[in-house]
Amino acid sequence: MIYGLIVGVILRYGTPSTSGHDKPFSCSQENRPFTTLLVNVSGKFFEYTLKGEISPGKIHNVEQNDMLRKVTFDPEVFFNILLPPIIFHAGYSLKKRHFFRNLGSILAYAFLGTAVSCFIIGNLMYGVVKLMKLVGQLSDKFYYTDCLLFGAIISATDPVTVLAIFNELHADVDLYALLFGESVLNDAVAIVLSSSIVAYQPTGENTHAFDAAAFFKSVGVFLGIFSGSFMMGAVTGVVTALQNMCKLACVSAQLQEKLKMTKFTKLHCFPLLETALFFLMSWSTFLLAEACGFTGVVAVLFCGITQAHYTYNNLSVESRSRTKQLFEVLHFLAENFIFSYMGLALFTFQKHIFSPIFIIGAFIAIFLGRAAHIYPLSFLLNLGRRHKISWNFQHMMMFAGLRGAMAFALAIRDTATYSHQMMFSTTLLIVFFTVWVIGGGTTPMLSWLNIRVGVDPDQDPPPSNDSFQVLQGDGPDSERRNRTKQESAWLFRLWYSFDHNYLKPILTHSGPPLTTTLPSWCGLIARCLTSPQVYDNQEQLREEDSDFILNDGDLAVTYGDTTITANGSSGSHTVTTSLDGRRTKSSSEEALERDLGTGDHEVTSRGTRLVFPLEDNA
Repeated sequence: MIYGLIVGVILRYGTPSTSGHDKPFSCSQENRPFTTLLVNVSGKFFEYTLKGEISPGKIHNVEQNDMLRKVTFDPEVFFNILLPPIIFHAGYSLKKRHFFRNLGSILAYAFLGTAVSCFIIGNLMYGVVKLMKLVGQLSDKFYYTDCLLFGAIISATDPVTVLAIFNELHADVDLYALLFGESVLNDAVAIVLSSSIVAYQPTGENTHAFDAAAFFKSVGVFLGIFSGSFMMGAVTGVVTALQNMCKLACVSAQLQEKLKMTKFTKLHCFPLLETALFFLMSWSTFLLAEACGFTGVVAVLFCGITQAHYTYNNLSVESRSRTKQLFEVLHFLAENFIFSYMGLALFTFQKHIFSPIFIIGAFIAIFLGRAAHIYPLSFLLNLGRRHKISWNFQHMMMFAGLRGAMAFALAIRDTATYSHQMMFSTTLLIVFFTVWVIGGGTTPMLSWLNIRVGVDPDQDPPPSNDSFQVLQGDGPDSERRNRTKQESAWLFRLWYSFDHNYLKPILTHSGPPLTTTLPSWCGLIARCLTSPQVYDNQEQLREEDSDFILNDGDLAVTYGDTTITANGSSGSHTVTTSLDGRRTKSSSEEALERDLGTGDHEVTSRGTRLVFPLEDNA
């Protein structure tokens, strides 16, 4: 940002202004400017394209204005080139374990919270606009839909600075997952929400009045675009996973000669080509979604999540490293370019409209909108969470609601009207303030709120002071697996059981063979759809994804010799200890281990015992 500010100052004030030699000619009065003009000069026709309006005070500085326009990028560059690698990297680098442990809370913050924040900010800003009109500070039209659009734009959080500090200090993993997950999905919701508000077109003469039919149409547009983009990204990710499992025809004669005239070979034998196809398929998701009328950025996000879940397992070891590093570099470069361009735009954008009342009102509205976003939702979520979202976590999430690249890209996309120009200028100041002031105060805030730092990402938070203690297995790996299975969203656990048993064997080289999960009469189909490597891979099921699969037998309350399972059944405790001190598993535990594929690879207890300690009255 500082670099961009320095360059902007040099371009704005360090370049000598030169006067134009041609005199402007007055044309006939028109109500609106034309985007293209055909000018007849001595019988020859020349085509001129509209670049923008020039204020009367700068009519003789056309050369300087033209130079400033050269360093002003087309807003579509941000959406079509810079944002896709940023969003894809967010999905591709997702830490699934901590993300899905807090999936319900993340979805609530991202969807419901963003909608609440949008409407609160929009309504508060509409009151600010009315105040500006009352005191004579509003020189052009500013509609209610413009205020809602500003609310959608500024609701896109981008705590890149906070997350970077969290990662550096190894802050609490659950807090990191809540902030990161919210910011990833929140960007997608903000994009679709802003598109839905733009699509709001009431019938009749007043195109900015409330119309129930237009409102429900906008809701339908939101649901349609989001679901369509989600499906497009997921399908493309699945196709890429299948592509990496198939054989590739060698069309090069030299290649065939190297392969001893073999006509077909595995794609993973060529890591460079494999990485290139992976990149092109990921990028084509964005283009395909945009061509179909959906939102490419949202499609790229879910494509990245699907790629990390399925395709990543099919890549060669070298390609796994290459794809991670490739998208990490692209993400880093794109995000730094956007922040640099923010500093540049503060001085090179020629249509800034700074209104002190609007700016102060925007800061107050953002604070209140963020508070209404975090605290009420956290209270409702804590009613159903085993491990509550503590007050210090809520305060940190409230503090860490930075605005960044996404808000800037949404605001700069349309600066044609007076209201949108004021919104862009205000957004730019908000981004600068939140990144510098709030981002810079992250470390002191962590210390003041007593939030844990220096935490191992695989380490779980300390047990809470509940009336019981959870004993989870015989070792740290078993403890981690059982804890993750208990705390993952129940809907996601059901999905993962289906995914682990049926989709993983089809789309990857891992998972149990379909011959063991499908009915016996589907044996032929199961053998055809299961990858041959599934039968040969001895480590096929020892993956972290099995942490999310929870059966009824996994959760039991033990008291004395009686065990009460989650489904209400009870029986004697069948786990015994052999003479050599080793623990012998019950038949239900063995069956569960067979389902999860752990077998003899680990000696752990898949059951969870809840032991109620006796109070020491002495």
